[in-house]
Amino acid sequence: QVQLVESGGGLVQAGGSLRLACAASGRTDSSYVMAWFRQAPGKEREFVAAISASGGATLYADSVKGRFTISRSNAKSTGYLQMNSLKPEDTAVYYCGSRKDSYYPTRDLKWYSYWGQGTQVTVSS
Repeated sequence: QVQLVESGGGLVQAGGSLRLACAASGRTDSSYVMAWFRQAPGKEREFVAAISASGGATLYADSVKGRFTISRSNAKSTGYLQMNSLKPEDTAVYYCGSRKDSYYPTRDLKWYSYWGQGTQVTVSS
């Protein structure tokens, strides 16, 4: 089992920045991919970014490419999402996802086994 806890959400003006963190606990001794998804009111949960177990490979949604950066510290069992140049359409609950014994990232929501409780990001215009 892997437990995930997100933090770092909040209210920010358009053009601003936020850094989300996802702290993993439990069976973090095995390799695991980490990803960020988001869900806006009335919409389905959508892929944002993902990072391989080693941190050497990343994937991004086209809507955030060039603005968001995903990273991780395996020593701290923590993943990060640096969000710059935020837009009102980035407003959503952001969720961290993971899958144990995995190496390469994917955009497929159903592939991820573990989820955090989410953190709210609100971008005002």
